[in-house]
Amino acid sequence: MGLGSILVISLLNLWFTTNVLSFLRHIIQCARCSKILRSPLRLPCGNSICRSCLPPIYQRTGITYPANEERKHGFLCYWGKADACSGEHCVGDCGADVLLSRLADVFEEVLADDCGDGSSESASTLTWKISRDPLQGLTTGVGSIGADLLKGVYRLVKEGRFDYDASEVHYSVGDSAADSSTQRSYTKLKNAIRNELDCQVCYSLILDPLTTPCGHTFCRDCVTMVMDHSDLCPVCRRKLNLSLTSRREPSNLRISNILETLFPEQLAVRKDGTSDDVDDTAAADGEQTLPLFVNSLSFPTMPTFLHIFEPRYRIMMRRVMETRGKKFGMVMYNRGSRPQPGLGRSEFMQYGTVLMVDRYELLPDGRSLVIATGVSRFKVSSSEVVDGYHVGRVQRVEDLPITEEERLESLETSVTMEAPPAASADPADTPIEVLPTQQLFQLALDFIDEQRRKGVAWLHPRVLMAYGDAPTDPALFPWWLASVYPLWEDDKYSLLSTTSVRDRLKVVARWVKKSRSREW
Repeated sequence: MGLGSILVISLLNLWFTTNVLSFLRHIIQCARCSKILRSPLRLPCGNSICRSCLPPIYQRTGITYPANEERKHGFLCYWGKADACSGEHCVGDCGADVLLSRLADVFEEVLADDCGDGSSESASTLTWKISRDPLQGLTTGVGSIGADLLKGVYRLVKEGRFDYDASEVHYSVGDSAADSSTQRSYTKLKNAIRNELDCQVCYSLILDPLTTPCGHTFCRDCVTMVMDHSDLCPVCRRKLNLSLTSRREPSNLRISNILETLFPEQLAVRKDGTSDDVDDTAAADGEQTLPLFVNSLSFPTMPTFLHIFEPRYRIMMRRVMETRGKKFGMVMYNRGSRPQPGLGRSEFMQYGTVLMVDRYELLPDGRSLVIATGVSRFKVSSSEVVDGYHVGRVQRVEDLPITEEERLESLETSVTMEAPPAASADPADTPIEVLPTQQLFQLALDFIDEQRRKGVAWLHPRVLMAYGDAPTDPALFPWWLASVYPLWEDDKYSLLSTTSVRDRLKVVARWVKKSRSREW
């Protein structure tokens, strides 16, 4: 073997020991206790720690929505100063990380057998530095890790002797036998890890891993697709609050690092294949192309009933039915010719709702009857006319994460909590902006009860047969009320641009107050 070959092998060994070994131990090592992750919890910011390493938990105040017992407790995150971390996390958002827990088991299965004590002749030595006391500076740690570097490092981590934040890590390899045994363990471990990294929705390598609050990890796009049809986890069927925020949720940092470091080629192929497979209306910048039906208002989760008779919309609907998603956009007329940002005085308003066709009945004369359900909201950035109907470039309108919604409620209601008690505690006299979210919802529910007792036409059984009874979920209620309550569409339109349940309930509460004061 020539000197050049020896040099190349030496450089590869150096790269492996200084990069791969450090990376592999960090996969299953807790950043707090420096031991193997035990019952790992995924935090909302994307980091993971042992369940027993959670910071002190305290009672959260000023939050009424969501009204879950598990959301009443929170803690300050260790990574609170990082850009991706809000600082405070709700205990209810910290689910067990099922995939990471399984990977910890894989490490145990592959590396725990015959770890050795590092006493063999081909033993390798590991040294590192760590700062435990700022006043004393760096201290040196030393460990003998045997012929198999991976098994030796795993043993040190398992015993809690190798600090997570160790720096200046150096490996002193005993002989070539150490290289071969380490490589065998690495190959076995890598293959075992790969077997755990398939998404349980698309059954391909996980792409942009998103871990749900219940602890299961999927491709982000798979979660978005599933949540368009259901709010239940595909694996455990637990209710999720991700339908409108999956694009904003942070990726699982450890799983992302595994994919990018151990399987870069497979990940690149997966990304290329995904770009070929996605609907041709999708765009890399988050926009998509959508045919637009200019008619009236539709709302998410609510049905829309259409009679298609205009030739241009007959063409549009026929093309929609030929697509995989069977989706189109509904926008209302811009009756006042108001300027729309980026669109000018367009024929239609800028915000609309994506509808998915549930039932399509083609009549003998070419007309059709359509029942479609609102899936999500969008904002039109530009449009063109194709065969008489509009086709828009649209961006999805998403709600703020639940954690941000809670923070805003706590901030707004704190004004009332800090103010001196008034002579009258009547909610009707309290400004809508400072009412708790649950109180806003109750205000609307009380209004429905009042109107039902009056026997108003818009709560007739025939109407409720089409749209259902008043939802008990505050997130769904505004869409339902906007669908059945006889208001001018211009008054309802403002709902489409809101980005939180609280903001929508404020809009609804204003409708109620105006109705009670007979301003309408």
